[in-house]
Amino acid sequence: MPSLPAKLPKSTFATIPASVKWFQEPWPTFNSSYLGQFGSQMIQLEFTSSDLAPDAAPVFHRAEAPFGIFLKWAAQADTKTPQRLYVAQAPLNRLPKSLQDDIPTPEIVLKAGKGDVYDASTWLGIAPTYTPLHCDPNPNLYLQLAGRKVIRMLQPDAGQSVFAAVQSALGRQVSSRFRGDEMMKGRENGLLEAEVWHHETAAHVGLEVNLEAGESMFIPQGQLVVPIKAVYRLHWHVVAVLEN
Repeated sequence: MPSLPAKLPKSTFATIPASVKWFQEPWPTFNSSYLGQFGSQMIQLEFTSSDLAPDAAPVFHRAEAPFGIFLKWAAQADTKTPQRLYVAQAPLNRLPKSLQDDIPTPEIVLKAGKGDVYDASTWLGIAPTYTPLHCDPNPNLYLQLAGRKVIRMLQPDAGQSVFAAVQSALGRQVSSRFRGDEMMKGRENGLLEAEVWHHETAAHVGLEVNLEAGESMFIPQGQLVVPIKAVYRLHWHVVAVLEN
């Protein structure tokens, strides 16, 4: 299994049906005539709101809701809409068969290792969206279906250093491998965003990648460190959507 991150060209995934069937002109807006037939499908949505007092923390909620609610919101939302909905990490195996078929397992994955897939998920939203600094326990192959996104990836030690500094500022010690809603709201979210995007991060940022529609990114799990104890050196990454 490769241990270094890599950006893959558009030609790697030239035949993903979702990139054509899920979106329409003006590009890229959601194809409601196609996706709307799955409006009753329950799906996990994240709700955030920044329409608050300047010193108030953003509101964040996560709940199961019909997919149609997201489609109706997306049809009238723009980059300045303070209330945001986001389809976050929706498992493909819980979607209707037609939508699963629109995102087949890439051949490059089938030929890697044993060809097994631990999990496969999809994210859908209207820019701007933002995923805080985190690390994943498994290798990832990320495919941009539409729009444009930037990923900043930190070396394992640098990512752990940033995470530890933020936790110290909050006066607590928590595991970096098991994260919950706390990274999406409150002071932790703001401190992580500031460290990665707004402070002088030249010493931290190992790689910054801009992904256009059809491009993809391999994010490795890292390498096993021995002999002191077996720990995974996880690559940390943060994601921001620049265009829908």
